[in-house]
Amino acid sequence: MSNLDTAKAMIAAYNAQDVDTYVSYMTDDACEANYRGAVVREGKEGTRSGLAAAFAKWPQNKAEIVEASQIGAYVLMREHVTRGPASDGSELVDPFDVIAVYSFEGDKCSRVEFIR
Repeated sequence: MSNLDTAKAMIAAYNAQDVDTYVSYMTDDACEANYRGAVVREGKEGTRSGLAAAFAKWPQNKAEIVEASQIGAYVLMREHVTRGPASDGSELVDPFDVIAVYSFEGDKCSRVEFIR
């Protein structure tokens, strides 16, 4: 499977809110971070628990792949994210676009950075 296929599989798992499958595509020390900024989810376990909390808050959360390309060990995807109503009654989040940069070590994703 190519890195592009892996990143697309990660989004499919994300949309199914299947955190175990999502993190199975990651290295043990992988992280998710804001582009050139703070790490928001650290390691497989941090990613698993962070996504589980987000999915509990936004049970209709989805990311649509608008564009995707692979450049060497990187995959770039423009994603359109919709959250839907929050389970805690907080204010509705408007849909938004994000550029996600997936970095790979071998066949596993080691980092995802979000540009928003």
